[in-house]
Amino acid sequence: MTQSAKPGPSADPVIRMSHVSKWYGHFQVLHDVSLDVRKGERVVVCGPSGSGKSTLIRCINRLEVHQSGQIFVKGLEMTDNVKNIDTIRRHIGMVFQNFNLFPHLTVLENLTLGPMLTRQMKKSAAEDLAMHFLRKVRIPEQSGKYPLQLSGGQQQRVAIARSLCMEPEIMLFDEPTSALDPEMIKEVLDTMIELAESGMTMIVVTHEMGFARTVADNVVFMADGRKVESGPPEEFFGNPREERTRAFLDQILKH
Repeated sequence: MTQSAKPGPSADPVIRMSHVSKWYGHFQVLHDVSLDVRKGERVVVCGPSGSGKSTLIRCINRLEVHQSGQIFVKGLEMTDNVKNIDTIRRHIGMVFQNFNLFPHLTVLENLTLGPMLTRQMKKSAAEDLAMHFLRKVRIPEQSGKYPLQLSGGQQQRVAIARSLCMEPEIMLFDEPTSALDPEMIKEVLDTMIELAESGMTMIVVTHEMGFARTVADNVVFMADGRKVESGPPEEFFGNPREERTRAFLDQILKH
């Protein structure tokens, strides 16, 4: 991956997580986590399995409910208020590990469903928008196929295009390459790099450290539900402060 000029993030946080904690029953999965993400910033969250990474980003759009602390998106607090939740979710797109495409719908139908249902977009306009984003992820020729006719990498690029069709300001990625064969990973990461270079605000949970070095403005390391340390990639990889971080990097960079 080659390093290219990145548009700088703005000064004010578009996402603010302040002392966020979450429990599953008696098990505490997040411990007092605080994180600011500025508009245009690319944040990579890494750490061992079970460290709370996915839970952290799923709390941002209320797929998981935090029990203490505060989460703000564009100044609006994420609470039980349904209106707030709907407003915040209109700003956020999310891509999961396992694509979550409707197998009985074509690629084009998967992409147009959201804009037509939630934004009352006419079918022709939704199809134009869908083809625009399929071209952006470089698979417009797959529009008439069904998801199971595609490779895993192609399905994940369809999932990215589907999220972009809702024209979000923020994209959340929950280990988007973990379900892919190794040869499929690069095509998805290349798509994400292009998206990052467009200035999209992104939070990416991933073990792809090459992506973190290339794209991230801030790398966050989590362990045992805690934010252990964070910093720009040159500092995070070049001079990690915490022993737990050094041990993680020594292990993951060997592979």
